[in-house]
Amino acid sequence: MESQLKVLFVDAASSFYRVSRFKLGEFFGPVDLGLFLAGKYNSLNIGTGVLAGSIFPGSNRLIFTGFSPCWGGFFISSMGGAGLVFDNLGINMLSLVGRAPTPSILYLNRKYGEEIEVEIAPVDIQKVWNEGRGGIYSLMDHVFTMFGGRYETDPRILVTGPAAEVTDIGAICSAPIQKGELTPVDTWAGRGGLGSKLFKDHGIVAVIYGGTFIDEDFRDRRVADKWFVEKYHMKLSAKDMEATKKYRFDPKFDTGGTFGVNFATLGGRMFSFNYQSIYMDESERLEIHEKFVLNHYLKQFNEETIKPKNQRNCGEPCIALCKKMQGIYKKDYEPYQTMGPLSGIFDQRAAEKLNHHADMYGFDAISVGGVLAWLMECLSKGYISPEELGVEKVPVFSAKDFDVVATSMHNAEVGVALLDSIIERRGILDLTEGAREFARRLSRQRGRNVIDSFVYTAFARRGWMVPNQYWTPGVLAPMVIMGKYYMYYGQDFYPPRELGKKCAERLMGELVMDNLGVCRFHRNWAEEMMPEIMAALYGLKKQYLENNRTTASRINSRNSSVFWESRRNIDLVTSFLERKHVLEGDNDPELVRWIDFFKKDRIEAAISFWYEMHKGIQETLREY
Repeated sequence: MESQLKVLFVDAASSFYRVSRFKLGEFFGPVDLGLFLAGKYNSLNIGTGVLAGSIFPGSNRLIFTGFSPCWGGFFISSMGGAGLVFDNLGINMLSLVGRAPTPSILYLNRKYGEEIEVEIAPVDIQKVWNEGRGGIYSLMDHVFTMFGGRYETDPRILVTGPAAEVTDIGAICSAPIQKGELTPVDTWAGRGGLGSKLFKDHGIVAVIYGGTFIDEDFRDRRVADKWFVEKYHMKLSAKDMEATKKYRFDPKFDTGGTFGVNFATLGGRMFSFNYQSIYMDESERLEIHEKFVLNHYLKQFNEETIKPKNQRNCGEPCIALCKKMQGIYKKDYEPYQTMGPLSGIFDQRAAEKLNHHADMYGFDAISVGGVLAWLMECLSKGYISPEELGVEKVPVFSAKDFDVVATSMHNAEVGVALLDSIIERRGILDLTEGAREFARRLSRQRGRNVIDSFVYTAFARRGWMVPNQYWTPGVLAPMVIMGKYYMYYGQDFYPPRELGKKCAERLMGELVMDNLGVCRFHRNWAEEMMPEIMAALYGLKKQYLENNRTTASRINSRNSSVFWESRRNIDLVTSFLERKHVLEGDNDPELVRWIDFFKKDRIEAAISFWYEMHKGIQETLREY
């Protein structure tokens, strides 16, 4: 098997390129090698794990690493399936340095054993973004028309949108190409705003890649089945079928996918109206969930997507079929939560309108959804006027007298107008330096209400991240990378120091998979088995696990997390604790002690809770 990691370095400023090799064992994959290269060159690194192209399901994620424009620290983002075509280049990683003088497309092609073809082609990006389907979709069409005919097999295209130019939360999008046609199954490396880095730091707006290079991939299913039978008493395919049940179809809830299972089970834990639901009585929250979600939003999804089995994969053969579709619209939980209930939208047509508009612009959907929900609350409460934000309407931001179809569409139209304002920088709405900086600047003029209604985690001087959509303190933990699942997001109560340890352990667990380019939807076997597979194929299990811990520690050495700036972050934590005790009957003495502490001195308790989490993180992720 391959014992070297091959990296194609491309200088976008000069088009100069070279291939360097790194010994497997010194580095293991796109995360630890990406960390090294980003620290040395401030590069954007795009790569696969050493198992790309193998028989292991979920092993073809494309991993993006670099210093994030919005977070400010080293970040890891990933995209489903896009590594399968990347493997045809015969390299493990692309490392971009330098900046093209004008917005450009990077073309990569490798025919059999020949040298990789590298070309950087300027493009009139404003013209392309404004034609055809608009934004990322027009750029994908343009790039495919321009270069697609050069490939013997279907290539893959990575694109950015206008959000990458005017904000720090631009995403990178791609869609599988099958039989010479672009499919509507868009896949995203959204979190961390690395699309903004690709555009602003390197001047690259799109990358098209593919080829016919054939390398040695592990394809022996009989051997793999033997490993899985020894471990789980079932073959690989059977274990994977069991592990991915939630993402395909879970008969227990009669639905599937992150959208279906999460919305079916959230109940009173669902956020709505920019987290204002945390201040409601449980009966109000349950009424919103039942009336607007179970009986409408989720019902639409089940009837339109689950029952007719409108589901696809991300571009690699995978039984999870996690891409839940309705026409051109792909339904995932977090985008359809932040630009759904969090933004006062509970109807599929309205959510599709807003989500698709955000996607067209190339935003990280979760981050921009959190920003939209915050701006909508500010509009509804008069903290900011419609004229100042360049919109005409004010959202309806209460469940009272809420028409689930008409009011949802009204709010979606406000959201669309706000997205247009962000891109066009209408009025005072300028997110060039990030939403956190915008909120702080506005709060100095208008008072704390503005920033206190914006839920985000803070990092260093300007870094920010809209948290994952789960009502639990872990999503606001002082971890070195937030917005992904590098933290504990379960519903159990843990004392904050123990919670910090759980978050740190989750980081190390996720890195086991990310450094091999394996999708976390397969984590119920992959987290355990990947080290064993490294042992069987390369004899490097011990080194891999030691490297994993060292990599986690070195990433954490840059941890510049900042104590919560928004008071609503504190409210989210305290309301979680109170709900666990009062509604769920958890009488853990530590839980009761923290509830009493928050009642006695809210700010002091919050600082103590935050720093106790920080202690648990630091003591777990020490290198020595």
